[in-house]
Amino acid sequence: MIQAINKQVMHSYPGMVALVAVSHNSENNIMAAGWHSYISYEPPIYGVAIGRERHTYQLMKEAGKFAINFLPFEKAHFIQQAGVYTGSNVNKFEQGNMSFEQGIVTGAPILNDAYIAYECEVIDRNTYGDHDWFVGNIVQFYRDNELFEENGLANFDKLSIPLYIGRSKYTSVDKNSTFVDHPVTTKE
Repeated sequence: MIQAINKQVMHSYPGMVALVAVSHNSENNIMAAGWHSYISYEPPIYGVAIGRERHTYQLMKEAGKFAINFLPFEKAHFIQQAGVYTGSNVNKFEQGNMSFEQGIVTGAPILNDAYIAYECEVIDRNTYGDHDWFVGNIVQFYRDNELFEENGLANFDKLSIPLYIGRSKYTSVDKNSTFVDHPVTTKE
């Protein structure tokens, strides 16, 4: 039975971790972000929460553009590294042996191993507590089409998606996961 308690509870996991990449003044950086979301389908808008103490924060604020990358489960170690190390001290791409291309619209890093990526141009930034929420128009989409079905869903025979559980632990959604359809009909 659920009970009221006298301490803060943070329960936003398991969840997908986005890799936020930015390029500014010839510096490329990347960080893992657990708090992110699609905000609008039309027009396509994406948001991500970045702590103001993060190296990525200042780069994104000055660049006004960023990329969101999603890596498969096999790259969870890189995702974790990108969330632990700071780009002010370490070149995370070199340390994690992760290659990328500069995005064709914003120049932000698009990971070669990503299965989905978005280039975004910042349209808004608001402060909420200890994070700022960066909102960006998605100006370019990327997808590894070999990893998706014709209906747009992931092909889990070919793709394993990492979910962050917390405390440096990951699990995956893959061909061994249980999938259940729950069709709902509406009365008119």
